[in-house]
Amino acid sequence: MIFYFSGTGNSAWAARQLAHLTGDEAYDITNLKELPDMENAKQIGFVFPVYAWGAPEIMADFVKKLPKTQVFTFGVCTCGGDAGLTMKQFSKHYLLSSSYSLLMPNNYIIGSDTDDEGEILQKITAAREELERMAQEIRRQERVYRVHEGALAGVKSHIANFGFNKFARSAKPFFAGDSCNGCGQCVRNCPASTISLRDGKPVWAAQCLQCLRCINGCPQLAIQYGKATARRRRYTIRAYLLQDEQI
Repeated sequence: MIFYFSGTGNSAWAARQLAHLTGDEAYDITNLKELPDMENAKQIGFVFPVYAWGAPEIMADFVKKLPKTQVFTFGVCTCGGDAGLTMKQFSKHYLLSSSYSLLMPNNYIIGSDTDDEGEILQKITAAREELERMAQEIRRQERVYRVHEGALAGVKSHIANFGFNKFARSAKPFFAGDSCNGCGQCVRNCPASTISLRDGKPVWAAQCLQCLRCINGCPQLAIQYGKATARRRRYTIRAYLLQDEQI
């Protein structure tokens, strides 16, 4: 079984592709009412995005509650660049037999614009090939550590990640502009239940996960984060998938 958390779909797609390629099942941890039976699992996997060179808090909290087993385990982190020590730190919460990073299109539009169309397609095509390779290794239960940690991995995963979780997860700069029609999609899709509707417009609580599902997935392109995102493109993976890859 494969447990995943995803903001704009990169990790959901990767988890479901791996499940298909390995004959397994993928579970969105935000939709789980109770844990599936893990006793007969042939393997246990985790797929999640990298947030400031670390695992999202929601995934770290989830695995800390899981019962430990003796089966083969693996983890895949999706990222727009390097992953730092994400997987080594994650393995301290739940011991991994194999660890991978998977390069995917950038979706953190608070920090910079999205990749251009050509780069997005190139990254997804390369990711398909890498997922095939991962799946073969997972089926053989090979012990692999193929993670692009990048330079200054320790500094990024300790100091920068701490700063992100302490200071950079404010949801206060989020707002909906005049094009918002009050559809409520952002409210329904928020994994942190941070958003609510007030007078037909979304409002955010003080903090969130910074998954950016709301701003990237808004059908009206109405959501902004301060002034930084006004001229930036939006990204969700659904627009780039093949017909049999829908998530």
